[in-house]
Amino acid sequence: MTETATSTAPAYPMARRCPLHPPAEYAEMREREPVRQAVLPSGRPVWLVTRHHLARQVLTDPRISADRFHPGFPHLFRNVASARQMSEQARYSSSLIGRAFAVDGPEHVARKRLVVPDFTVRRVQELRPGVQRVVDDCLDRMLAGDNPTDLVQALSLPVPSQVISELLAVPLEDRPFFLDRTRVMVDHASTVEQRRQANLDVLGKLDALVTAREAEPGEDLLSKLVRRNAEAGTLEHDEVVGMAAFLLISGFETTANMISMGTIGLLENPDQLALLREDPARAAGAVEELLRYFSVSDPAGSRVALEDVAIGGTVIPAGSGVIALAGAANWDERVFPEPERLDITRDARAHLAFGHGAHQCIGLHLARLELEVVFGTLFRRVPTLRLTTPAEDLRYKEHANIYGVFEVPVAW
Repeated sequence: MTETATSTAPAYPMARRCPLHPPAEYAEMREREPVRQAVLPSGRPVWLVTRHHLARQVLTDPRISADRFHPGFPHLFRNVASARQMSEQARYSSSLIGRAFAVDGPEHVARKRLVVPDFTVRRVQELRPGVQRVVDDCLDRMLAGDNPTDLVQALSLPVPSQVISELLAVPLEDRPFFLDRTRVMVDHASTVEQRRQANLDVLGKLDALVTAREAEPGEDLLSKLVRRNAEAGTLEHDEVVGMAAFLLISGFETTANMISMGTIGLLENPDQLALLREDPARAAGAVEELLRYFSVSDPAGSRVALEDVAIGGTVIPAGSGVIALAGAANWDERVFPEPERLDITRDARAHLAFGHGAHQCIGLHLARLELEVVFGTLFRRVPTLRLTTPAEDLRYKEHANIYGVFEVPVAW
């Protein structure tokens, strides 16, 4: 039987009244109905979970699956193709990227083993000099160029895209291509055909890179993935390509938007920016608070219930889509008092910006490092940085999987 939403169920995603805050409805939901139904853009129902401890429960319960190709999985796109609508080639290309880590149990563990060694705290910290070089190079070019300028193009996009591209040894000339294709893949407004073609384009380009590494591996992350997989026999060639695509895309989209939103947040809260300038050692704590405050990836995890599951006294039926909302959980007053106040001295490490549990973001340490270096360097090197357009008048990504802003016009 197909589940249908109640007539009073609100639409999800919900609009933000203040572009720097999560939707206002989240606070009322946390208080009155922390587990409730909503309607996805496709018209299908979904259960939203808004309290911090309940979101953590959703993300760790083995009865709730991360399988994106389960019929009940809550996709956020308005235009969702059914298996019948998609050609065999399109289904296959979509599954290669979508299933990179969106699997459960032993299969998920086996896949993570192929890349986790390169994303440990120790290994990521070894990358600090290289990340610092990338950030300084971007700022050198920005300061030598036009003033005012767009921080998105000068810093937010090039830093994470260059870092992950260097790790994967993606040729310099291919990087704009991947940036362009990724925008199509994460935009809710993209059609099924546009996303299908973007998937095929990305996989085609990466297939050539993986084939080259299989023939002549180096010391880059992609070569290590190929070597470990050859030893473990975990994935087929096409699945390695899909995992490479996942790493490339997830390696810059979220971080790029956090650089932009974090910069706006600090500029809009000069008292907090002053604390960071006075003590650059606060950068790491500032990153955690900014991640909590903005939660640019609103779903801390989209899941599907494999059997009836009780969450906070509400039974979510088997086959139902469930979304643990980071944007709501990270503003839970029970865990983060006065959540609407940006406070870089707050201990915000319990935030769910990277998810939680077995499917927590693999690249969380790399993202933290990039953000720490960016915010620790940007305001030291450009102390007079300011927005040239009021924050409320900027164009925000209301229809994208990852929330952010299209341009951040700044001067100094």
